[in-house]
Amino acid sequence: MTDRGRAIVVGGSFAGLTAGLLLREQGFDVDIFERTPAYLDGRGGGIVLQPDTVRWIAERPHSFGVDDVSIGSSVMRYLGDDNKIVYEEPAAWRFSSWTTMYRVLFDDFGAERYHLGEYAVGVDQDADGVELRFTSGRTERADLLVFADGISSVGRRRLQPRVQPRYAGYIGWRGCVPEREVTRETADLINDALAYALIDSSHICMYAIPGADGSLATGNRQFNYIWYRNVAEGPALDEMTTDLRGFTAPVSVHPGQVQHRFVNEMRADAAKVLPPAAAELIARTPEPYIQIVLDIAVRNMAFGRIALIGDAAFAARPHAAAGTAKAAADAWSLASSLASSPDVPSALAAWEPGRLALGNDLLSRVAEMGARSQFTNSWDPADPALHFGLYGPDR
Repeated sequence: MTDRGRAIVVGGSFAGLTAGLLLREQGFDVDIFERTPAYLDGRGGGIVLQPDTVRWIAERPHSFGVDDVSIGSSVMRYLGDDNKIVYEEPAAWRFSSWTTMYRVLFDDFGAERYHLGEYAVGVDQDADGVELRFTSGRTERADLLVFADGISSVGRRRLQPRVQPRYAGYIGWRGCVPEREVTRETADLINDALAYALIDSSHICMYAIPGADGSLATGNRQFNYIWYRNVAEGPALDEMTTDLRGFTAPVSVHPGQVQHRFVNEMRADAAKVLPPAAAELIARTPEPYIQIVLDIAVRNMAFGRIALIGDAAFAARPHAAAGTAKAAADAWSLASSLASSPDVPSALAAWEPGRLALGNDLLSRVAEMGARSQFTNSWDPADPALHFGLYGPDR
């Protein structure tokens, strides 16, 4: 055992891997437990690379840099009828895929202490440590436990059972299309841009990401999108988010599991109301999937020797493109606090207030952004308040 004792991280996604890497640097003996039986795949989904998202690559020795795992934009571009450019301004963002970034972190952490197929189900702690129990019958004990297990967090349910996700009133249709499968006009409009289209009570966001094999070469990349559409809470939402097996999805309906009639209706609507470039991306997506847009906020993130980070604590709507950035920032901040104090409970208590403030601020900001696009129709392309950023617009 190392000099800081043992740390367990529940959840092997972006937050969990970042936490595992940083805690290992702090001298903890770290194990990550992931509930899925196979290594994770982000279904090709795109992410915007904010400074915290790529901090591990930027600040630790690697044989590659951020530019080697991402694609850059030069403009933010709004499309209107007939693909007319209705607004444009300089915008230097970098985009990658969830899978590409996961592979970077996983390769650095390694497979030896990354345990698949272990579903955490119970937790207790005493003055000296934390006990974690799994559905397999396995029991583990540690000096520090970090729940980084996402929107459906077991840790949150056990520690703050009254906290429930709040539906935002709309869903996101998501998908990726190989660049080589779209027309030249569509590719030219999106390939160097953060591209949007606004329609009544709805909008779509589009950008290029690495290909399924990680390729950054023009022609071998993918175009990623999310189209936000209002769906009333209740029977309408329940029906749409019931998958082909008959199970109602609480967070997302995975590719290949969305009822075909809803996919067909969505494609038909896209052809009627979206610019041709956006409609083409949707038409050429073999298996679009649904993300249910939710708000989740906890009152606490530190519980003695236990911490909640990432979406296990605050899950924010995607409008600020800050999900992975916040997950990474939570982990970096936690490691910094632990470096300042040898006592785990004291370090977590000192770490918590700043994270709660950031999480609540982010939720408030993205709720306002969502309201402007989906309900009040007051989204203004020239308003910098609508730009990406974890800490605020362009920050």
